[in-house]
Amino acid sequence: MKRILMVCEAFGGGVFTYVSQLCNDMIDNFDIYLAYSIRPQTPNNYKEFLDKRVHLIEVKSFSANRLFNIFNDIRCIKELRNIEELIEPDVIHLHSSVAGGIGRLAFKGEKNTVLYTPHGYAHILMGSGMKCKLYGIMECLLGKISNAITLTCCESEDEVAKMLTKRTAYVETGVNLLDLSTSLDNIEPVKNDKFTVFTLGRVCNQKQPRLFNRIAELVPDAKFVWIGNGELENQLTALNIEVTGWKPRKEALAMAKGADVFILCSLGEAIAMSLIENMYIKKLILVSNVMGNKSVIKNGVNGYVCTTAEEFAEHIKRSMENFPSELPENAYQDVLYKYNTDVMKKRYIEFYNSL
Repeated sequence: MKRILMVCEAFGGGVFTYVSQLCNDMIDNFDIYLAYSIRPQTPNNYKEFLDKRVHLIEVKSFSANRLFNIFNDIRCIKELRNIEELIEPDVIHLHSSVAGGIGRLAFKGEKNTVLYTPHGYAHILMGSGMKCKLYGIMECLLGKISNAITLTCCESEDEVAKMLTKRTAYVETGVNLLDLSTSLDNIEPVKNDKFTVFTLGRVCNQKQPRLFNRIAELVPDAKFVWIGNGELENQLTALNIEVTGWKPRKEALAMAKGADVFILCSLGEAIAMSLIENMYIKKLILVSNVMGNKSVIKNGVNGYVCTTAEEFAEHIKRSMENFPSELPENAYQDVLYKYNTDVMKKRYIEFYNSL
């Protein structure tokens, strides 16, 4: 079997879910090694999420937010090259920006194929600021000097990749339908007195809380719920917004089942797991017209793609009067036939074997 080395510094949150699922799905067809680091977001029982046949290697020199610390970067490069020499992988798959940056410097791809999956380009997700500019410069430079293939999670992220490098491909992200269906079993929806619009995630710049707040102000007769918290909660000032803080998964799913609309106002995504999950739950989906979102949602077909707060508000108001039930049904069918781990597994096996 081909030997595949996954490299993941950002081993937490959505990237953790993606990488652990990918390792488990590939283990019957490939010899899988996972080089990772522990982050605050990494589950304490992370090993229980992984098939016991996955070989785990902790990268001691990986450290969050030290991508531009040259001494630490040199230590990382040396450690990763030692791992490569020890394992002799056929494919090296780098996940997220830090592993993608250091990994493309460490691995030359002379004896193997190097892949890089950004999971949403950091310089797009950050929006602005010096760190954002540095990540953007890094992506441009590494895209030119590295011979890695950038393997994105959707077509619109691939379009961004093509502006940064010549070798690209994409495999759409999917959710585990069996796990999600089991999680939803016997969960009673939270009942709301008003038409309810909700989102889920950290209240941070990427999720554009100011835009969410403006939409809520434009639709005062609806209830708006933000499941999560974060450093920009003070931007959610509309009287019809409730910020719940983080909820256990079962409770969050109950709130989702009881709501009418799922809204995603982000600056950009790879493909948000929360988006796919709420398509499966048959919520009406409204998303910003950005990387990731616009690949999944087709305006007026399986949801609405919006550019301004006024567009979001207008679709919500119309839905309150005449709910477009065919759109959530179409979105649900898309998950059944496209955005799930069975399809993703098949495409990844074909892709890895083609290298």
